[in-house]
Amino acid sequence: MDQQEWLAHQFEDHRPRLRAVAYRMLGSLSEAEDAVQDAWLRLSRSDTSEVENLGGWLTTVVARVALNMLRMRNTRREQPLDVHVPDPVVDPADGTNPEHEALLADSVGLALLVVLETLTPAERLAFVLHDMFAVPFEEIAPIVERSPEAARQLASRARRRVRGTASVPDADLTAQWEVVEAFLEAAREGEFEALVAVLDPDVVLRADGGLIAGLSKHVQGAETVARQALLWSRVDVTTRRALVNGAAGMVTFLHGKPFSIAAVTIKNRKIVEIDFLADPERIAQLDLTELGA
Repeated sequence: MDQQEWLAHQFEDHRPRLRAVAYRMLGSLSEAEDAVQDAWLRLSRSDTSEVENLGGWLTTVVARVALNMLRMRNTRREQPLDVHVPDPVVDPADGTNPEHEALLADSVGLALLVVLETLTPAERLAFVLHDMFAVPFEEIAPIVERSPEAARQLASRARRRVRGTASVPDADLTAQWEVVEAFLEAAREGEFEALVAVLDPDVVLRADGGLIAGLSKHVQGAETVARQALLWSRVDVTTRRALVNGAAGMVTFLHGKPFSIAAVTIKNRKIVEIDFLADPERIAQLDLTELGA
């Protein structure tokens, strides 16, 4: 085995962790793959003879690439200005794809990724690397061009935002499905009071429809969300249960094609957040063949 083949094998060993870092940084599956591929290109062209910790070196490279992508995204304002839901990781309800396990470690629900979208690029990097991957601040500091203490402060600010905003969901998947089924049944039957009963009083609903006018929404409150659910229950869609970022969720099909993906966050047996991705272009990039129509 020559040096290039050895590097390729080493890189593949580290790929799951690198994808997980990039996904948490970017909230985009396609951009995460681009960042990891960029890291491979840099590795294949670099002299790594003096690199003692290849995994740490690669993590730093992916983090730098992702940071630059975030900064460029903000500069170009590529994000929708009203509502943006990160890319979901979707699996059949009966089990998670092994390839997704690293992406979903540490309960990286879609609700958490939504909160990470509100951080500055530097805050997001410091929080992701330190709190999720235990990278020391001494190694984070050069990436964000700050002192270790300043990097610590970035992570601390991010941590306060996450703790103050992101809901810690119920971990029992069976209990999650019971709540989701109760919600779907109430919507199908048009039972407004039953819908309100499974929703937290301050429930938040986000819908990202991309460039489709009228699909993007951000509403709050049990009665408001219940009325939205009743409106959508009149549309002739087929709903399939699915794991969305490891939690109970659903995928809807319209005329046999995927129409929307919903991540449902449940706390104390009440729905506290529903995040819909209904952007046709982004949904078309996701492999949903296992779910059927």
